[in-house]
Amino acid sequence: MSNSAIPPRWLQCPRRGQPVAGKFLPLKTMLGARYDDQVPEENRFHPSMLSNYLKSLKVNMGLLVDLTNTSRFYDRAEIEKEGIKYVKLQCKGHAECPTEEVTHMFIRLCEHFIMQHPMELIGVHCTHGFNRTGFLICAYLVEKMDWSIEAAVATFAQARSPGIYKGEYLQDLFSRYGEVEDAPPPPERPDWCYEDDDDNIDDDGCRISKDSEPGSSGSNPCKRRKERIKLGAIFLEGMQVKGVTQLTIQSKLAEIQRKCQQYCGWERAGFPGAQPVSMDKQNIKFIEQKPYKVSWKADGARYMMIIDGKNEVYMLDRDYSVFHVVNLEFPLRKDLRIHLTNTLLDGEMIIDKVDGKPVPRYLIYDIVKFSGKPVGDCDFNVRLSCIEKEIIQPRHEKMKNGQIDKAREPFSVRNKPFFDIHAARKVNNYICTMMFLFFIYR
Repeated sequence: MSNSAIPPRWLQCPRRGQPVAGKFLPLKTMLGARYDDQVPEENRFHPSMLSNYLKSLKVNMGLLVDLTNTSRFYDRAEIEKEGIKYVKLQCKGHAECPTEEVTHMFIRLCEHFIMQHPMELIGVHCTHGFNRTGFLICAYLVEKMDWSIEAAVATFAQARSPGIYKGEYLQDLFSRYGEVEDAPPPPERPDWCYEDDDDNIDDDGCRISKDSEPGSSGSNPCKRRKERIKLGAIFLEGMQVKGVTQLTIQSKLAEIQRKCQQYCGWERAGFPGAQPVSMDKQNIKFIEQKPYKVSWKADGARYMMIIDGKNEVYMLDRDYSVFHVVNLEFPLRKDLRIHLTNTLLDGEMIIDKVDGKPVPRYLIYDIVKFSGKPVGDCDFNVRLSCIEKEIIQPRHEKMKNGQIDKAREPFSVRNKPFFDIHAARKVNNYICTMMFLFFIYR
């Protein structure tokens, strides 16, 4: 995007909210007169308009904190000539929440100002005045005014409706100042959020370099498309599984998605798992050429599982949503005190019936990485043996010793049995239609 273009979604975005806690005024960024040819008169928001608004409220603003990651929107001198101190605190808005360092800088800055000027407002703006702005204002209310994070988020939403609307920002706030599972779902986005949307442009109107994309590096000539978060994703339709929550913190989400793709050698975006192949007359010949295995098709949901340490277990579904799983342990066979890391499994979640009660289970039918080793390149029999020996048996050993409490686990874990291909029934030299209910691996 050109440096002379207005930022995306800015035009219809409301100019300002109401004062928050008598201390902060959330705003969208102002645009200088050089943008007037792109902005109808009724949508303009010059720095001078801020001064007029403050005069109408009969309040003084002594400090304006600019969180945008650019300096092109307006001339700070227009703010400073009104006697308002201007501070630039650059904060990336593309797929990143404010870092702890930026948060502490903001809090120290505002605390010092309020001590010296307790009756003056602090203006805060990012590009649109919702997510970065709301995040930092809420952080101040919690850390310096002893508010609960729930009250801070709700109050900001009342002052600047609909409030913080990016799920990863809410998750990160509650992760820092409360319990992440208590984070509310993000509100429905207003219509202006969808105007001029472009995945290649960040909130400040700057073109996103491939270095900033999750899963890409400066040495990779192929730009990986940004993964989208499907908010409100459901883990295991038809049953609520305790201890499993959707991961929406963008930085961690991108890390897990990227790791899964790297383990699979997947260069594109999206779910990297193997896809089924229809059994037809043309490819049925392949099962006579290699020692394939056969198993039943369960009525389950496909999930890949990353194991990367204690309480660092993640499930990834076909939509590439990521779920964090707690209280599920995978000890290392050679030393049961150590937790398995750098491991990627493939399998399916099913719901079994035990004594008439539904029981969630994860059936493992393949392994891609084990402790960083590319076992996915090995023969399928070797992979099945690895699952049994390195994943299942160490868990059973700790269960026998009373070191794993199955009752605390969100679901059970089993390896899915596979049989020789001859276990599949043939009719008239062709595998019958029941074959469509089988997985076939080699």
